[in-house]
Amino acid sequence: MDQSILLPLFTFLVCYVIGSMPTAYLIGRINRINIFQIGSGNMGAANAIRAMGMKWGVLVWIIDTLKGVLAVALAWNLPGAPLSNGVIGAIAVVIGHNWSFIAALITGKIRGGKGAATAGGTWLILMAPWWQIIVITLSLWGAIVLLTRYVSLAVLVSVGIGTIWVMVLISQGSMGIPSFYAFYILIVGSMIFYRHRENIKSLLAGRERRLGERAH
Repeated sequence: MDQSILLPLFTFLVCYVIGSMPTAYLIGRINRINIFQIGSGNMGAANAIRAMGMKWGVLVWIIDTLKGVLAVALAWNLPGAPLSNGVIGAIAVVIGHNWSFIAALITGKIRGGKGAATAGGTWLILMAPWWQIIVITLSLWGAIVLLTRYVSLAVLVSVGIGTIWVMVLISQGSMGIPSFYAFYILIVGSMIFYRHRENIKSLLAGRERRLGERAH
């Protein structure tokens, strides 16, 4: 197979597998619960916090974030990999987290998280040279969580603003952000909004759970 096809395909598959690791499910089993049967049934950090408490939920968030960091770092360091390979790894790891084949093997159904923590990990490493973008978007996320306790709202606003901001910078040729990052920012941002579609409905209807409310 042509090397130009083999490397991106290998990168995608490996990073997809990394993303597929069902962190919240595994930690839930340690606590004798099935995360897929509690609250939203989502294997993300927010549902883990509601199901198991802050300590375990934060651990899920950290590990899921590190999945994103690991995938991009690995993609960059494969032999002969160009800088653009990191974008393939970043997209693949979020897809793996959101639609986990490992979770499908466990439950018989394709399921996963909503991509926020894992996408955040890819954001941290891909945008590291432009640290001010990271600081501002994370600060915005934190401020919204503190003021409203709606994690989903914080994710949606910070992702939306971050996406628009980076796209404008790319279109202007400002700050030296590679143009191929546009694929990353648009695809990952779209996945996060798609996976949060029920949260959007709940926010509009005033039914969204706040951070700290226990799931049953």
